[in-house]
Amino acid sequence: MYKKANPVTRLCTSDVDNIWIRGRNLCDELIGHMSFTDYIMFHFFGTEPTPLQRAVVDAVLVCIMEHGMTPSAVASRVTYLGAPESLQGAVAAGLLGAGSRFVGTADEAAALITQIVERTPDERAGEARRIAERHVAQKKFLPGFGHPIHTNGDPRVKRLDEVARAAGARGEYIDAMYLLGEAIKTASGKNIVINANAAIGAVLLEAGIPPKIARGFNLIARCAGLVGHLLEEQEEPAGYSIWHAAEQAVPYEAP
Repeated sequence: MYKKANPVTRLCTSDVDNIWIRGRNLCDELIGHMSFTDYIMFHFFGTEPTPLQRAVVDAVLVCIMEHGMTPSAVASRVTYLGAPESLQGAVAAGLLGAGSRFVGTADEAAALITQIVERTPDERAGEARRIAERHVAQKKFLPGFGHPIHTNGDPRVKRLDEVARAAGARGEYIDAMYLLGEAIKTASGKNIVINANAAIGAVLLEAGIPPKIARGFNLIARCAGLVGHLLEEQEEPAGYSIWHAAEQAVPYEAP
């Protein structure tokens, strides 16, 4: 990638009396005038979101914010147990675990869905089949597909589809997601369901948001979810119970 000799930032600057975000005055033009979802989009891309983008990003943030006692939440709670003075450290510990198995495959799913849509309509089913067969042959996990609990289908997929289409999505990327879902079932011979990460990748693409930033929305939402876990940890501590449960589940065995 070409690098400028003298790079610049277009995000933020300030003087003694003002703070400027992408050319707008934070206090006079943004605070009280722009929702957090709109502000995220404005900060990222420099323009206010379209109605489709607003609806999709709102839905994605609500969809992915809370996951229950997943490893990222456990990491945050146990870190807080050890360092209650560091709320930020506990949140960071949880975010570090937001990877390919929990929370963070929307970007990878979006990239695969994009490969399908780049084909002509008549070629898309074949491209989905090739992607699925390649992953099965290589014994690789297909990002955005499979779920340990929602084995009859992840209910969030349909809802994200509905929200996006109601807001004006054309549906090409969503349809490609379904093609890939059918292809992985056929290629694997197993009932591998579409999960929320594939749907998030698809609806963000419908809203014109590039795959390279898709995981960022998962992380923004998950950060808020982890703060909720830590508030509950402050009020109803579970860290000690989690710690002792781990000790009981993994007993010492002499070498």
